[in-house]
Amino acid sequence: MSNVGLVLISHSPKVVEGIKDIITQVIRNVPIELAGGTDHNEIGTSFEKIQAAIEQVYNERGVVLLYDLGSAMMNAEMAIEFSNYENIKIADNVPLVEGAYVAAVESGMGKSLDEVMDAISKV
Repeated sequence: MSNVGLVLISHSPKVVEGIKDIITQVIRNVPIELAGGTDHNEIGTSFEKIQAAIEQVYNERGVVLLYDLGSAMMNAEMAIEFSNYENIKIADNVPLVEGAYVAAVESGMGKSLDEVMDAISKV
C-alpha cells in the first residue's frame, strides 16, 4: 500500500530541504518531493517545479501540497488545475514545518488523504 504523498513548497530551496531532513530522520515510508525556489534556484516559486513534484509523489492515496507564503499557494492552485489528478489537496493556513511533520506522521501511519488533512488542520 502506498502512503499519501507530500509536496513541500517554499520560496527558498534551503527551507524545504531542511524540512525534509527533519522529517526523514524519523519517517521514511512517505513520498516527499520538494518545490523550493524558482527554476533558477532563486527566491520565489515555480509552477513547473510544483507540477514535477506532484508527478513524482502522486499515487492512488493522493497528495498534500504544503506551502510557506501566499504566492506559493497561487502556483500550487495552478499546478492542481493543470494536473490530470483529482485527489490533490492544498494545506491552507497550515504552518509549513509543523504541518509537513504532522502530515508525514499521519501518512506514514497509512491514513487517508482526508485524515491527513484533518490532522494538519489542527496544527
